[in-house]
Amino acid sequence: MGKQEQGLDVGRRRYQLVPRTLCLISHGDEVLLLKGAPAKRLWPGRFNGIGGHVEPGEDIAAAARREIKEETGITIRDLRLCGVVTIDVEPLLGIGLYVFSAEAESREVIPSIEGKLRWFPSDALPPREEMVEDLPILLARVLSRSPAAPPFCAHYSYNAESERVIRFSS
Repeated sequence: MGKQEQGLDVGRRRYQLVPRTLCLISHGDEVLLLKGAPAKRLWPGRFNGIGGHVEPGEDIAAAARREIKEETGITIRDLRLCGVVTIDVEPLLGIGLYVFSAEAESREVIPSIEGKLRWFPSDALPPREEMVEDLPILLARVLSRSPAAPPFCAHYSYNAESERVIRFSS
């Protein structure tokens, strides 16, 4: 199928997604989180998983692997797609968040300008107020799922008070 057959009409406005990845990396019973650097544009000073934007020419898994290498320097195995989250940002623009899990081959990380990396026991995570707002929800979903479970699907929107509303598909 050629480009013309993809059905995109540049002049016609449709809902579009900006693709991003989020990977929750484990080593045994520990989870690696990144506390965003103070000057970071998104979520400074808050813990999050590892991830970022998808670059042109990358598939989603390649983007997750690249972000992991850039932000942690670690080698992973068993990269698994755990979920897909659609986030409404504007009426015709959203984020497509691809949530992965992976197992680190070691706990040794390389410092990154993105922030400070820290391993946490899965039963002693940082307080909710120190994490990106949806991270506790996503961590619980990913850490409790069986390896054979299909990926979850979720949708985030915002109510009149600008509070996040999260719906998971059944």
